[in-house]
Formats: sequence, structure tokens, C-alpha cells
Amino acid sequence: MDNLEVQIRFELEGWSLFMVELEMALGGVNQLLSLRRSVTLRVRDTRNLETLSSDPTVAGLRRLFRAAGCDPTRYRPSSEALLRRLLKGSEMPEIHPLVDLNNCLSAELAVPCCVMAEGTFEPPFVMRAGQAGESYESLRGPFNLEGKPLLVDARGPCDAPITGSERVKVTAETERATLVAYLPREVLSWERALERLEGLLEEAPVARLHAAGGA
Repeated sequence: MDNLEVQIRFELEGWSLFMVELEMALGGVNQLLSLRRSVTLRVRDTRNLETLSSDPTVAGLRRLFRAAGCDPTRYRPSSEALLRRLLKGSEMPEIHPLVDLNNCLSAELAVPCCVMAEGTFEPPFVMRAGQAGESYESLRGPFNLEGKPLLVDARGPCDAPITGSERVKVTAETERATLVAYLPREVLSWERALERLEGLLEEAPVARLHAAGGA
């Protein structure tokens, strides 16, 4: 696996980004159901709703959201929203092998993650707060980006650790994509994120890692 040069400028302090290039593999798809169930069980064995907000990673992300001008109890980090659904009894959704892998990593690390389909984005990146009047078509519909932590590429806003962008989403035809994990720098390193991703791929080898890196 090669080192990935992560081209990003941070206008928001306290964040780190982990990025890895993924390619769909022939094997592992049949193990995805088992992986989703295993991750869900691990979440329920190690976390609960009553203490979730005091988890160091969850609390760290909430502080970073507030520093960007975003209320994390109104606009939750996508990872916290996922964890809450799992802890309330929902199952890990089946969407696409790369998205399912992404969601499993998000739940395991308790950080927002996204997968951006190859050819849908253009480095370099900037991590900043959304500006007045800024919005995009999210996976939930039109989404106001003002005051939200935001990832911007050379084409404009491409992802937010709350809800993803339609522009970069993975489709049924997607074979290659870049996974991005938003890390609170004081709590998690990108090396730890890579280690956990490799562990998930040992359980369900649905993708090959071509390059990985962080900033």
C-alpha cells in the first residue's frame, strides 16, 4: 500500500483527517452481513445512550462542532447519530459494500466518515466553517452549511461530518472511492483509524487499500 499525500488546509483547529483510497474486491461481500452485525454488537457491548455524550471521542467532536459555530445537539455528528440509532435497536443498514465498510468504521471509531466516489472531487481540500448563504444538495435534501464544519475541494463544498453531499456519493456502479474519517486530533490518530480499518477488512475483505495517509 502506498502513502497518500493528503492535500488539506485547516481553518478549523483541532481536526485531523484520515484518507484512504479503496477499490472494490471480489471477495468479502458475503461476509458483510456478519461484519455489520458484529460491529453493531460491539457498539452495544461497549457503549450506552446514557453515557454516550461523555465518551472522549464523542465529547471531543462536540467541542469541535461548537468551535465551528454548530450546535452538536441540533446537528449531530453523523457518527453520533449512527451510534444512537444502533443503541436504540436499529440495525446497521445495507447500502453498498464501500458505504457499509465506511459505516462500520464510523461506528467503531465514533467519528464521522464518508466515502467519495472516484472522479467526483478535486484536491486540494480545505476544512473550514460554512459561510453565510452556503448550501449543498445533501443525501437528506437541501442543507444549509452556514456555521457547520465543512470539507471543501477545488469545486466547492463536498462533504460535511453531519450529512454527505449528493455530488460525491457512491452509486451502484462505483468501484473506487476515497474514504475520509474526521478525527478529533487530541483523541484519535489517523494511524489508529488505519489500524481499525484494516481490522474490519480482515473480517470482510470487500476492498483493497491502495494508499492511505492523514493530516
